[in-house]
Formats: sequence, structure tokens, C-alpha cells
Amino acid sequence: MRRVSLALQGGGAHGAFTWGVLDRLLEDDDLEIAGISGTSAGALNGAALKAGLLAGGRAGARQRLDLLWAQVGEIGDFRMLPWIAAFLPALRFWQTASAAFLPFSPQAIAAQLYSPYVFGSRWTNPLDPVVRDLDFRQVCGAAGPRLFISATNVRTGKIKVFAGEAITPEAILASACLPTVFQTVEIDGEGYWDGGFSGNPALFPLYEPDLPDDILVVSINPMQTQDIPDTPLEIQNRINEISFNASLLGELRAINFVRRLIAEGRMEPGKMKSVNVHMIADDGLMNALSAESKLSPTPYLLERLKAAGRGAAERFLSNGGSRIGTEGSADLHGLLG
Repeated sequence: MRRVSLALQGGGAHGAFTWGVLDRLLEDDDLEIAGISGTSAGALNGAALKAGLLAGGRAGARQRLDLLWAQVGEIGDFRMLPWIAAFLPALRFWQTASAAFLPFSPQAIAAQLYSPYVFGSRWTNPLDPVVRDLDFRQVCGAAGPRLFISATNVRTGKIKVFAGEAITPEAILASACLPTVFQTVEIDGEGYWDGGFSGNPALFPLYEPDLPDDILVVSINPMQTQDIPDTPLEIQNRINEISFNASLLGELRAINFVRRLIAEGRMEPGKMKSVNVHMIADDGLMNALSAESKLSPTPYLLERLKAAGRGAAERFLSNGGSRIGTEGSADLHGLLG
């Protein structure tokens, strides 16, 4: 049995890519998921994965993930209140009709004008019923994979890692709280924003001695892009991608440094965890998708991302999966160079 910990990035609706990755990994009976660190959409995926595993094994986990993303697909647009959802068909018709003539979309305009605070106390988080539908007796339980959820403390800017009984619905909502889309989530008197600002995802919780040396990162935010963004939304999106990848790259750099010290004999083996890093990503697809699609989880987009995730996982299992337990398969030198 190959044991691995999962590090699941956030990325709004693009988290459906991770849904596809997990769907394929769960078909591999020789792969044991021992730990999960998730941020934002990665937190949702991680919680659903653990709850499903405990409720019904691998088949139960796949079913629970299917239900999660079916529920997300019913939201329509993360920026909209339920009573606005009735206008979505007309909005999408306008977008389709104007696409040939305008270099922007109605959603792109809304992204520049929308604030979750404009509705005051009438605002409701569209993810709230989705999150609360999870069985938190399983999510918080000691059985199954160890789960870690990250959010960012607004006041200090520091990462907050929730584990065990601290993983409440509010903790997951905090981890997924993009401040331009959702109102700040308060927990024990502290305000929290999306965990991607400080750890997307956090790897260090997975360094515990009882967890495997192998960490599989499911990457959603493209590390590289071929084109220079030139529209306001594209520029802002790339800024977010860079900032949301910064903490992950920092941790990967530290892992690479420790491995080099051990390999060169400058650090005694066993003194620090020598992590084998693996990665599943599809930067080509993610670069091709529009920035606004992260906030618009249409069923077509989610199914397309799921299929892409399954394909990426299949390629990993064929090429790098056999290295789990022996060595890392991710090219850290190329990634960090």
C-alpha cells in the first residue's frame, strides 16, 4: 500500500479540477490517503473526501464529491444573492449575445463593481448551505485521513490552521472567503479571509512524523503563463495567482533546500523530514480559462474541469505514481529555477 498526503489548492470553481483528480485517485486501491491539507475550494474538497471515506469508503467518497459539486453548480455565480439567481438566464444570454462585439462580459463588469457589503445584513453566503450539508462528525473525527484547513487572519495576516474539532462550518467558510466576493468570517472574535493569501495550501501541517514522506500537491493556480495580461480583470487575476502561489513556492523551496542538505551530507538523515513532492496540474487548461470563470460554477465548466482532473491524475499515476514511497516525481529544480 502506497501512503500519501494530499495538498489541495484553492481556486474557486476551478476546484472542480481537484474533484476529477480525487475521483481518479480513489479508483486506485493501492493508494492510501493519510493526510489532507486544503485551502478554499481545496478545503471543501478535503472535507467532502474525508466525510465520504468514513461514510462509505472509496465509493462513498466519490459520491460525496459528486454531490458537493452538484450543489456548487446550482449556485450560478458566487457574487449573487439567491434572489438574484432568477436573472441568471437573461444575464448569460446577454453575455453570449455580446461576446462577439465586446472585449468584456457582464460578469467582468460586475467583478469591478460588486462588493459583498453593499447588501449589509441582508447578504448571505451562497456556500453556507453547501458547507453545512457536510457531516461534521466525520469531518472532525479522529478516524480517517488527518485533515487540516487553512485561513488567513485579517488582523495579523498570519495563517491559521484548523484541525480536529476546530474544523467547523465557519472554518471552511473562512478558508474560502475571498474578500471581494464574501463578507469576512468571524471565529472567536477574529476575522478571517481566504487561506490562499497565506498558504495555498499549507504543506507544513503534513510534516508530522506519523504522516507519510510523500506529499501530492494538486495545483489549480498556474505557476507560469505564456501571455502578458493586458485587461484589468486579467491583470488582477494574474496578481492573485502570483500571490496565491507565493507561499506554496516558499515551502517547496524549503523542502528542496533540506533535501539538498541531506544529499550533500550536511544534515543528518532523520533530523528533518525529507519530503517527496509530487504534483498534478494542468496549467495549459487553467491559462485558457477566463478569470471570471472561477466565480461562475456552471455545470458545463465543472464537468469539463472534472474530466481534465481525471486525465491529469491518470497521467500522474502512469508516469510518477510508481515513485510514491521512494522519491519525488515533481521537478522542483525546474519549478523553482
